[in-house]
Order: sequence, then C-alpha cells, then structure tokens
Amino acid sequence: MSLNNTPSAERIHIGFFGRRNSGKSSLINAITNQNLSIVSDIAGTTTDPVYKAMEILPLGPVTLIDTAGFDDTGKLGELRTEKTYQVLNKTDIAVFVKDASKTLSQDEENFINSLKEKNIKYIIVHNKCDLTGMPENTTENEIYVSALKNINIYELKNLIASLKDETSNNKRLIGGIIKENESVVLVTPIDSAAPKGRLILPQQQVIRDLLETGAIITVVKESEFVQALNTLKFPPKLVITDSQAFEQINKQTPENIMLTSFSILFAKYKGVLDIAVKGIKSLENLDDNDTILISEGCTHHRQCDDIGTVKLPKWVKEYTKKNLNFEFSSGNTFPSDLSKYKFIIHCGGCMLKEQDVINRYLLSEQSNVPITNYGITIAYIKGILKRSLEIFPNLYDILE
Repeated sequence: MSLNNTPSAERIHIGFFGRRNSGKSSLINAITNQNLSIVSDIAGTTTDPVYKAMEILPLGPVTLIDTAGFDDTGKLGELRTEKTYQVLNKTDIAVFVKDASKTLSQDEENFINSLKEKNIKYIIVHNKCDLTGMPENTTENEIYVSALKNINIYELKNLIASLKDETSNNKRLIGGIIKENESVVLVTPIDSAAPKGRLILPQQQVIRDLLETGAIITVVKESEFVQALNTLKFPPKLVITDSQAFEQINKQTPENIMLTSFSILFAKYKGVLDIAVKGIKSLENLDDNDTILISEGCTHHRQCDDIGTVKLPKWVKEYTKKNLNFEFSSGNTFPSDLSKYKFIIHCGGCMLKEQDVINRYLLSEQSNVPITNYGITIAYIKGILKRSLEIFPNLYDILE
C-alpha cells in the first residue's frame, strides 16, 4: 500500500487550533507549501473543520485539520467551537497557534488544559514573529514562526515530527497471534453493500497484516468456504469471517479450528475489546421502550439490507423479544449526551482513529450506558461469542 493510499485512521492526525485570526490557515499553507486553506484578515474565515490527507516529510502520511477559532461568538459560533473541540478526539498532535505579540488569554489557557487532560501531544506556535522578533529562551514544546515570511517553518515541521508516536506503527491486527507459514482463511461476502471492485477496509487491512506476518492466506466467499477447507492439505489455524456470515461459518468450521470476525479483531486493535465484551451482557437487561443507539464511524449509502439500520435491529428484537426503539448516528457524529440510551452498538471503527473510538467507549462508560460492537453482538445472539474469543482467552472471565 502506498503512502498516498494509507487509510485515514492509520494516518497521523495533526490539528491546528487557536483563536480567530491567529494564523492557523496561513501556517498550514506554509507547512504544506500549498494554498490548502482560505486565508483572510477577516476573523472567523474558517468555519467547519477542514481535513486534508497528504504526505509531509519527515512525518509521512498525515491528515491536517484546520479548525475554527474556539473564541467564535454567537449561536453559530458556539456550534463551530463545539466542532473544534470534537476534533480533539481524533488528534494525535495538536499545533496550538497564537499571536506572538499577545500573552495567553484565559480561553487559550483553558484550551491548552484540555490538551493536557486528553494527553494530546502539543506544540505552542507563536505566529507573526516577524512583527515581534525572537525571544532568547523558549520551552522545548514551543516555537516562534512567521507563516507570512516563512520563518522557522522547516524547524516547526521537525518539531512536529519529533512528537510522532512510533509505537502506533508497531501495532498489529493479527500479527503475534498468527505466525509465519500458518494458514488463515478469510470469509468475505460479496453482497449489495460491498464496494464495487474492491474489498472493504477491514478485510484489506487484515490481509496486509497477514502478508507482513508471512502467513498463508485463503480468501473466499461464504458460498465457497466448505470447498476451500476441503481443498487445503492441512486445516487452517484460524478462520476470520465477516460478522454477517458468523452463524453459517460457525456451523461449517470444525471445532479444532479457531474462529473469529473482522469486527472483533478491530475492537482489539482499537483497544476496546474488553469494554465491548463486558457491555454485551447488558443486552439481557433491556425492557420494552428502551432506546438503543447504533453508531457507525463512516458514512455510506444505505442498502435495503443494511447491517446497521436493518439487520441488527431485527436480530436484537428477535433475541430480546422486547419492543425497542432504535436511533442511528454515523461518521463524525456521536452524541455527547447519552442519557436517553440504554444500550449502544458501535461498528468496528475501521474508519476512526483509535483515540476517537476509545473516547466514544469511555464516554459511554462514564454515562453508565453499556456499549459493544457489531461483531460481538452478532456472535452473542448466535451463541458463538465464547468460541469467537478463543484467540483472546484472557477475556473469558468477563463472560462468566
């Protein structure tokens, strides 16, 4: 996979924050040497967050996020400010831009405290230093620049690069569980929701991870699964299936072969599998007229047999035998107030940053609303969750 095709969730997200007219957009244009953001002397030119995926050396694939000033005013300004704060949930490195001629205001100090509370690495950039000159001493996480005069822009890029977390590059979806030369079968249904001409992102990423491991991979549709097993000289160590085919593939997979789903692997990869497994047990406690939130991290055209809006509600109602209400969210939209919900079912989160997924799960926990994901819900309803977690035996205690 080339750097240009790196999935958004795997890119370093660099958010640019600050008050209106501090020079955030000008700074992004200077760093990229492109006119990506509209620049104006009028405060508040940037309204909604603007995302741009690109390559920046020495960082590699990144997503730059230009945000509205968090001091925006009025009702519309409050909404813009709320969106700016939401960007923090997907930010790996924050570039906090301020006017070099001014001291930190109270709202700027409050915003920096928000970065500290969320453990987001950040740099304080004193912009417009061409008007103020350079101080003799600065701390290691601040720098004086001029976006207009291109002063210290190269140094700023290196400072940002120094904050890059190399540990995230070492995370593996399945590596460590599967070893070199071990065999794995992937079951990837091609239905009306499958993208034309390509596999969905979770399938792509698992295949890539297995290739890096040196595993032997067989990829089939559910209709060819049995024939594929019979063709193999030796049984595979693991079968990974799309959650929608869980019930069928479970019946067709011999007990001596481990079985799991792409969704469960992504819950582990995103760091929320234990919370999701713990949450599923609350499916037993739902009552008539309870409201369930089903949330997806991406936006796509809904099909008549859509998993999130059609199949899951149907399966949950059949299992619980309760008259339940369902609400739906997608993309970057996730309710900040969860008090109306009794249960949340989230997608695997392949399109979301790990921190964004974790924040959604933590918000649910703090709101005392159980949360799980698609694959775990389907496996639980079909009575095969314990089997699907065999590759993570330390989670068995949660199920008891």
